[in-house]
Amino acid sequence: MRVGVPKEIKNNEFRVGLTPGSVREYIANGHEVSVETAAGAGIGADDASYQAVGATICQTAPEVFDGSDMIVKVKEPQPSEWVQLREDHILYTYLHLAPDAAQTRGLLESGCSAIAYETVTDARGGLPLLAPMSEVAGRLSIQAAATALQKPNGGRGILLGGVPGVKPALVTVIGGGVVGTHAIKMAVGLGADVTVLDRSLPRLREIDDIFAGRVTTRYSTNEALEEEVFAADAIIGAVLIPGAAAPKLVSKAMLSGMKPGSVLVDVAIDQGGCFETSHATTHADPTFEVEGIVHYCVANMPGAVPLTSSYALNNATLPFGLQLANNGLSALGLDRHLLNGLNVHRGKVTNLAVAEALNLEMVEPASAL
Repeated sequence: MRVGVPKEIKNNEFRVGLTPGSVREYIANGHEVSVETAAGAGIGADDASYQAVGATICQTAPEVFDGSDMIVKVKEPQPSEWVQLREDHILYTYLHLAPDAAQTRGLLESGCSAIAYETVTDARGGLPLLAPMSEVAGRLSIQAAATALQKPNGGRGILLGGVPGVKPALVTVIGGGVVGTHAIKMAVGLGADVTVLDRSLPRLREIDDIFAGRVTTRYSTNEALEEEVFAADAIIGAVLIPGAAAPKLVSKAMLSGMKPGSVLVDVAIDQGGCFETSHATTHADPTFEVEGIVHYCVANMPGAVPLTSSYALNNATLPFGLQLANNGLSALGLDRHLLNGLNVHRGKVTNLAVAEALNLEMVEPASAL
């Protein structure tokens, strides 16, 4: 198969779909790989490093799209990219379609088969291709919160871990999944006073065991959510409903009860955000204020650490990507977990959560092939 890797063009996105090591694996499996010039610059991989493992360097993105059967990316295709997709293309990347009607329409009109990293599953019920970036985003969320809490950045002027004789910041993490757990690790490590809210008692028990009682665990009710949000200096939104738009857990009305200069970090922004007042921001302009509350809502947080992120992502995506390259769309019939990643196929939506979020007709992925 002819595999193409265009350079990422989303604002301040420095990750790359395939590292040179991954390209080497595709070529070892008998495939051809084309890489857009400077696609790996953000991780320190120059064109020569790709050529050394057998890749062909293309000077423009259209060359990559025109000459490939399968496109491997990191972030969702931008408008200038989705118009280059064709019916015979397999697109393999993050999509986050539920809050993005325009991109969904673009993919449907292209006729391509689009496989979303974030809805590929595993035998344990996990999301193995989302997990590595959730780990990165969870850890980054605390760095972002600590920075935003500084007074010059609009925050309360509180040090996350405090100092001897002065209380640390209060951090509330909404959601105890992969993002939440890694946010907790960072916040606890920095000495913050951490509370986690979740609606799974088994998960709360696991978190209590993991952190040996150093984290306050609360079952998430409206009352508990309000109490913790009003008390917190920083709130990390770490909720996820696979493939679906994120629920709005912190309303605009709640902002008036929060401490002035406190911080909301919305890690769920790729799926529309879990705070009512959230809207996507960029690394170039990451925060905004609503009623004195600082919002950090960068939609590609792991893009800030592309070296870590690209290799972590490739570790997870490579095995599934090779299945697609080796078998084409037949790979979906051989692996039900990979089939769960199919969101759009030849003009039809094949993911229930996306269809429900956008009020579109859904076709079962197995029957669409």
